[in-house]
Amino acid sequence: MPRKFDVVGVGLNATDTLILVSRMPRFGGKAPFYNEMTSTGGQVASAVVTCQKLGLRSKYIGSVGDDERGRIQLKSLQESGVDIEHVQIRENCPNQSAYIIIDQATGERTIFWSRDDCLRINPEQIAPEQITCARMLHIDGHDTAAVEHAASIASEAGIPVSVDVDTIYPGFDRVMPYADYLVASTEFPENWTREQDPFRALEMLRDEYGMKVAAMTLGSDGALALDDEGYHYSPAFVVNCVDTTGAGDVFHGALCYAVLEKYPLDRALEFSNAMAALNCKAMGARGGIQPLETAQKLIDSGERRVNSEFTKGSCSS
Repeated sequence: MPRKFDVVGVGLNATDTLILVSRMPRFGGKAPFYNEMTSTGGQVASAVVTCQKLGLRSKYIGSVGDDERGRIQLKSLQESGVDIEHVQIRENCPNQSAYIIIDQATGERTIFWSRDDCLRINPEQIAPEQITCARMLHIDGHDTAAVEHAASIASEAGIPVSVDVDTIYPGFDRVMPYADYLVASTEFPENWTREQDPFRALEMLRDEYGMKVAAMTLGSDGALALDDEGYHYSPAFVVNCVDTTGAGDVFHGALCYAVLEKYPLDRALEFSNAMAALNCKAMGARGGIQPLETAQKLIDSGERRVNSEFTKGSCSS
Protein backbone atom coordinates (compact mmCIF):
# COMPACT_ATOMS: atom_id res chain seq x y z
CA MET A 1 0.00 0.00 0.00
CA PRO A 2 1.51 3.38 -1.02
CA ARG A 3 2.42 5.68 1.85
CA LYS A 4 1.16 9.26 1.91
CA PHE A 5 4.58 10.76 2.73
CA ASP A 6 8.17 9.96 1.88
CA VAL A 7 9.73 11.38 5.04
CA VAL A 8 8.35 12.26 8.46
CA GLY A 9 10.56 14.14 10.90
CA VAL A 10 10.19 14.29 14.67
CA GLY A 11 12.36 16.80 16.51
CA LEU A 12 13.49 20.38 16.84
CA ASN A 13 12.67 23.61 15.07
CA ALA A 14 13.94 27.11 15.91
CA THR A 15 13.47 30.69 14.84
CA ASP A 16 16.80 32.48 14.74
CA THR A 17 18.09 36.02 14.79
CA LEU A 18 21.21 36.24 12.63
CA ILE A 19 23.76 38.96 13.29
CA LEU A 20 26.58 39.52 10.79
CA VAL A 21 29.92 40.94 12.00
CA SER A 22 33.10 41.56 10.03
CA ARG A 23 35.08 39.49 12.51
CA MET A 24 34.39 38.11 15.98
CA PRO A 25 35.88 40.44 18.61
CA ARG A 26 38.16 39.19 21.33
CA PHE A 27 36.54 38.17 24.62
CA GLY A 28 35.32 41.26 26.44
CA GLY A 29 35.60 43.41 23.32
CA LYS A 30 32.94 44.99 21.14
CA ALA A 31 32.34 45.31 17.42
CA PRO A 32 29.70 46.78 15.08
CA PHE A 33 27.33 44.48 13.22
CA TYR A 34 26.34 44.98 9.60
CA ASN A 35 23.19 42.97 9.11
CA GLU A 36 20.42 41.48 11.24
CA MET A 37 17.71 39.15 10.03
CA THR A 38 15.17 36.64 11.29
CA SER A 39 15.57 33.13 9.92
CA THR A 40 13.93 29.76 10.51
CA GLY A 41 15.92 26.64 11.36
CA GLY A 42 16.12 23.66 13.70
CA GLN A 43 17.69 20.26 13.09
CA VAL A 44 14.73 18.17 11.97
CA ALA A 45 12.56 21.00 10.63
CA SER A 46 15.32 22.13 8.26
CA ALA A 47 16.03 18.55 7.19
CA VAL A 48 12.40 17.91 6.20
CA VAL A 49 12.26 21.25 4.36
CA THR A 50 15.32 20.10 2.41
CA CYS A 51 13.52 16.85 1.56
CA GLN A 52 10.46 18.80 0.41
CA LYS A 53 12.53 21.09 -1.80
CA LEU A 54 14.16 18.04 -3.37
CA GLY A 55 10.71 16.81 -4.40
CA LEU A 56 9.82 14.47 -1.56
CA ARG A 57 6.50 14.56 0.31
CA SER A 58 7.49 15.58 3.82
CA LYS A 59 5.77 15.82 7.19
CA TYR A 60 7.03 17.54 10.35
CA ILE A 61 6.04 16.61 13.92
CA GLY A 62 7.27 18.88 16.68
CA SER A 63 6.13 21.69 18.94
CA VAL A 64 6.02 25.45 18.47
CA GLY A 65 5.21 28.30 20.80
CA ASP A 66 2.22 30.55 20.26
CA ASP A 67 4.41 33.67 20.02
CA GLU A 68 5.58 35.57 16.94
CA ARG A 69 8.59 33.30 16.47
CA GLY A 70 6.33 30.27 16.53
CA ARG A 71 4.07 31.82 13.91
CA ILE A 72 7.08 32.61 11.72
CA GLN A 73 8.21 28.97 11.95
CA LEU A 74 4.78 27.57 11.05
CA LYS A 75 4.45 29.95 8.11
CA SER A 76 7.88 28.94 6.82
CA LEU A 77 7.03 25.23 7.00
CA GLN A 78 3.68 25.79 5.29
CA GLU A 79 5.18 27.87 2.50
CA SER A 80 7.78 25.15 1.94
CA GLY A 81 4.97 22.64 1.38
CA VAL A 82 5.74 20.55 4.49
CA ASP A 83 2.73 18.92 6.17
CA ILE A 84 2.24 20.38 9.68
CA GLU A 85 -1.06 18.74 10.65
CA HIS A 86 0.43 17.21 13.79
CA VAL A 87 2.61 20.06 14.98
CA GLN A 88 1.83 20.65 18.66
CA ILE A 89 1.16 24.38 19.39
CA ARG A 90 1.84 25.35 23.00
CA GLU A 91 -0.13 28.17 24.62
CA ASN A 92 1.71 30.87 26.56
CA CYS A 93 5.01 29.32 25.53
CA PRO A 94 7.86 30.98 23.57
CA ASN A 95 9.20 29.16 20.55
CA GLN A 96 12.76 27.88 20.56
CA SER A 97 15.01 30.71 19.49
CA ALA A 98 18.67 31.39 18.87
CA TYR A 99 20.94 34.38 18.39
CA ILE A 100 23.58 33.46 15.85
CA ILE A 101 26.69 35.60 15.40
CA ILE A 102 28.20 35.07 11.95
CA ASP A 103 31.84 35.90 11.26
CA GLN A 104 31.84 37.45 7.78
CA ALA A 105 35.52 36.61 7.28
CA THR A 106 34.98 32.85 7.57
CA GLY A 107 31.23 32.19 7.53
CA GLU A 108 31.57 30.36 10.87
CA ARG A 109 28.95 31.07 13.52
CA THR A 110 28.54 31.20 17.27
CA ILE A 111 25.12 30.21 18.60
CA PHE A 112 23.28 31.22 21.77
CA TRP A 113 20.02 29.32 22.03
CA SER A 114 17.06 28.85 24.37
CA ARG A 115 14.28 26.25 24.48
CA ASP A 116 11.69 26.38 27.23
CA ASP A 117 10.62 23.09 28.80
CA CYS A 118 7.04 23.89 27.78
CA LEU A 119 8.08 22.91 24.24
CA ARG A 120 8.94 19.33 25.19
CA ILE A 121 7.32 16.99 22.65
CA ASN A 122 4.72 14.71 24.19
CA PRO A 123 5.20 11.11 22.99
CA GLU A 124 1.59 10.23 23.83
CA GLN A 125 0.48 12.73 21.17
CA ILE A 126 2.34 10.81 18.46
CA ALA A 127 0.00 8.13 17.16
CA PRO A 128 1.35 5.17 15.14
CA GLU A 129 -0.38 6.31 11.96
CA GLN A 130 1.53 9.62 12.11
CA ILE A 131 4.75 7.64 11.62
CA THR A 132 3.64 4.70 9.47
CA CYS A 133 2.25 7.11 6.86
CA ALA A 134 5.84 7.68 5.61
CA ARG A 135 8.61 5.64 3.98
CA MET A 136 11.32 6.99 6.31
CA LEU A 137 11.61 8.58 9.76
CA HIS A 138 14.18 11.26 10.62
CA ILE A 139 14.81 12.22 14.26
CA ASP A 140 17.19 14.14 16.49
CA GLY A 141 17.87 13.45 20.15
CA HIS A 142 16.58 16.34 22.22
CA ASP A 143 13.17 15.06 23.36
CA THR A 144 14.39 11.54 23.94
CA ALA A 145 11.12 9.94 25.05
CA ALA A 146 9.27 11.26 22.00
CA VAL A 147 11.87 10.22 19.44
CA GLU A 148 12.26 6.81 21.10
CA HIS A 149 8.50 6.34 20.79
CA ALA A 150 8.49 7.41 17.14
CA ALA A 151 11.50 5.24 16.30
CA SER A 152 9.98 2.17 17.93
CA ILE A 153 6.83 2.60 15.83
CA ALA A 154 8.92 2.97 12.67
CA SER A 155 11.09 -0.03 13.49
CA GLU A 156 8.10 -2.28 14.13
CA ALA A 157 6.63 -1.20 10.79
CA GLY A 158 9.89 -1.84 8.92
CA ILE A 159 10.46 1.87 8.24
CA PRO A 160 14.13 2.98 8.18
CA VAL A 161 15.18 5.48 10.86
CA SER A 162 17.68 8.28 10.24
CA VAL A 163 19.25 9.88 13.33
CA ASP A 164 20.94 13.28 13.67
CA VAL A 165 22.68 13.56 17.04
CA ASP A 166 25.35 15.94 18.31
CA THR A 167 25.08 15.61 22.10
CA ILE A 168 24.73 12.72 24.53
CA TYR A 169 21.19 13.01 25.88
CA PRO A 170 20.03 11.12 29.00
CA GLY A 171 18.33 7.92 27.92
CA PHE A 172 19.54 8.12 24.32
CA ASP A 173 20.92 4.60 24.64
CA ARG A 174 17.28 3.49 24.27
CA VAL A 175 17.06 5.26 20.89
CA MET A 176 20.30 3.99 19.38
CA PRO A 177 19.08 0.41 18.73
CA TYR A 178 16.45 1.81 16.36
CA ALA A 179 18.95 3.74 14.23
CA ASP A 180 19.45 2.50 10.67
CA TYR A 181 21.36 5.57 9.47
CA LEU A 182 23.23 7.32 12.25
CA VAL A 183 24.93 10.55 11.15
CA ALA A 184 26.49 12.19 14.18
CA SER A 185 28.48 15.35 14.75
CA THR A 186 32.26 15.25 14.68
CA GLU A 187 32.46 14.98 18.47
CA PHE A 188 29.68 12.50 19.17
CA PRO A 189 31.35 9.16 18.27
CA GLU A 190 34.33 9.89 20.51
CA ASN A 191 32.16 11.18 23.35
CA TRP A 192 29.88 8.12 23.17
CA THR A 193 32.56 5.44 22.81
CA ARG A 194 35.51 7.13 24.58
CA GLU A 195 37.55 6.23 21.49
CA GLN A 196 39.55 9.04 19.89
CA ASP A 197 40.16 7.29 16.57
CA PRO A 198 37.10 8.17 14.42
CA PHE A 199 37.41 4.96 12.38
CA ARG A 200 37.43 2.79 15.46
CA ALA A 201 34.65 4.85 17.10
CA LEU A 202 32.32 4.30 14.12
CA GLU A 203 33.18 0.61 14.15
CA MET A 204 32.31 0.38 17.85
CA LEU A 205 28.96 2.08 17.25
CA ARG A 206 28.07 -0.37 14.47
CA ASP A 207 29.23 -3.35 16.48
CA GLU A 208 27.11 -2.36 19.46
CA TYR A 209 23.90 -1.26 17.73
CA GLY A 210 23.98 -2.93 14.31
CA MET A 211 22.91 0.09 12.24
CA LYS A 212 23.29 -0.09 8.46
CA VAL A 213 25.41 3.05 8.35
CA ALA A 214 27.33 4.77 11.13
CA ALA A 215 28.62 8.14 9.98
CA MET A 216 29.91 11.48 11.17
CA THR A 217 29.99 14.91 9.59
CA LEU A 218 33.40 16.59 9.61
CA GLY A 219 32.57 20.23 8.93
CA SER A 220 34.91 21.63 6.29
CA ASP A 221 36.48 18.16 5.87
CA GLY A 222 33.29 16.47 4.60
CA ALA A 223 31.91 13.21 6.01
CA LEU A 224 33.07 9.74 7.05
CA ALA A 225 30.84 6.66 7.09
CA LEU A 226 31.03 2.94 7.74
CA ASP A 227 28.79 0.23 6.28
CA ASP A 228 29.13 -3.46 5.41
CA GLU A 229 31.53 -2.59 2.59
CA GLY A 230 33.92 -0.64 4.81
CA TYR A 231 34.80 3.01 5.35
CA HIS A 232 33.69 5.75 2.97
CA TYR A 233 35.25 9.20 3.07
CA SER A 234 33.63 12.01 1.09
CA PRO A 235 35.53 15.32 1.05
CA ALA A 236 33.74 18.66 1.35
CA PHE A 237 33.24 21.03 -1.55
CA VAL A 238 35.01 24.38 -1.66
CA VAL A 239 32.53 27.25 -1.96
CA ASN A 240 32.37 30.92 -1.08
CA CYS A 241 31.05 30.38 2.45
CA VAL A 242 28.74 33.08 3.81
CA ASP A 243 27.16 31.24 6.74
CA THR A 244 27.61 27.64 7.96
CA THR A 245 24.32 27.69 9.93
CA GLY A 246 22.13 24.73 9.01
CA ALA A 247 24.71 22.99 6.82
CA GLY A 248 24.46 19.80 8.87
CA ASP A 249 20.67 19.88 8.83
CA VAL A 250 20.62 20.18 5.05
CA PHE A 251 23.16 17.33 4.85
CA HIS A 252 20.74 15.11 6.80
CA GLY A 253 17.79 16.03 4.62
CA ALA A 254 19.81 15.32 1.49
CA LEU A 255 20.92 11.97 2.91
CA CYS A 256 17.30 10.99 3.57
CA TYR A 257 16.55 11.80 -0.06
CA ALA A 258 19.56 9.78 -1.22
CA VAL A 259 18.56 6.76 0.86
CA LEU A 260 15.03 6.78 -0.52
CA GLU A 261 16.40 7.15 -4.05
CA LYS A 262 18.66 4.14 -3.37
CA TYR A 263 21.92 5.97 -4.01
CA PRO A 264 25.08 3.97 -3.27
CA LEU A 265 26.66 5.28 -0.08
CA ASP A 266 29.55 7.08 -1.82
CA ARG A 267 27.13 8.93 -4.05
CA ALA A 268 24.80 9.67 -1.12
CA LEU A 269 27.61 11.26 0.90
CA GLU A 270 28.84 13.26 -2.08
CA PHE A 271 25.35 14.55 -2.82
CA SER A 272 24.74 15.45 0.83
CA ASN A 273 28.06 17.31 1.01
CA ALA A 274 27.14 19.25 -2.12
CA MET A 275 23.75 20.28 -0.72
CA ALA A 276 25.35 21.33 2.58
CA ALA A 277 28.03 23.36 0.80
CA LEU A 278 25.47 25.18 -1.35
CA ASN A 279 23.48 26.11 1.75
CA CYS A 280 26.60 27.81 3.13
CA LYS A 281 26.54 30.29 0.23
CA ALA A 282 23.63 32.21 1.76
CA MET A 283 22.64 33.41 5.22
CA GLY A 284 20.28 31.37 7.35
CA ALA A 285 19.75 27.72 8.18
CA ARG A 286 17.60 27.26 5.07
CA GLY A 287 18.84 30.23 3.05
CA GLY A 288 20.74 28.29 0.41
CA ILE A 289 18.80 25.02 -0.06
CA GLN A 290 19.17 24.31 -3.77
CA PRO A 291 17.41 22.02 -6.25
CA LEU A 292 18.82 18.70 -7.34
CA GLU A 293 20.23 20.09 -10.60
CA THR A 294 22.36 22.71 -8.83
CA ALA A 295 23.84 20.10 -6.52
CA GLN A 296 24.68 17.92 -9.51
CA LYS A 297 26.51 20.79 -11.20
CA LEU A 298 28.65 21.26 -8.11
CA ILE A 299 29.37 17.51 -7.99
CA ASP A 300 30.36 17.53 -11.67
CA SER A 301 32.70 20.52 -11.57
CA GLY A 302 33.26 21.64 -7.98
CA GLU A 303 36.57 21.69 -6.14
CA ARG A 304 36.89 19.34 -3.16
CA ARG A 305 38.89 19.78 0.03
CA VAL A 306 40.48 16.39 0.74
CA ASN A 307 41.85 15.66 4.21
CA SER A 308 44.24 12.71 3.94
CA GLU A 309 43.61 11.84 7.59
CA PHE A 310 40.25 10.38 6.56
CA THR A 311 41.24 8.58 3.37
CA LYS A 312 42.75 5.68 5.34
CA GLY A 313 40.91 2.50 4.50
CA SER A 314 38.22 4.38 2.61
CA CYS A 315 36.22 2.74 -0.18
CA SER A 316 35.78 6.04 -2.02
CA SER A 317 38.43 7.80 -4.01
